[in-house]
Amino acid sequence: MSVKPRLRILLGADIAIGPGKADLLEAIRRTGSISAAAREIDMSYRRAWMLVDTMNRSFRAPLVEAVKGGAGGGGARVTDLGLDVLARYREMELKAAASVSSEMREFTRLLAKRTD
Repeated sequence: MSVKPRLRILLGADIAIGPGKADLLEAIRRTGSISAAAREIDMSYRRAWMLVDTMNRSFRAPLVEAVKGGAGGGGARVTDLGLDVLARYREMELKAAASVSSEMREFTRLLAKRTD
């Protein structure tokens, strides 16, 4: 059983970035496409587009931008700001998990065992 804390950065009521959005950014970086990234992480295109829209509105500049089509079609790319935000978020996740590791060990003992 894997137990870990999850970090979310809120901007008002919106989640500017969290685990799912970070995973989506990584998938867009790998695939060059929002739709391919959504398929890769088993998410609907509509949901992925909504998450990208929230991220783009939450930061001073877009984290993901459209790439004009050509012979190979269009796509999307993670901007330099998006790569910076992703790297900082992943570092914050590591630091947060490390800072509460002893509490998490104790907390884990209180959780019910899951069979799924």
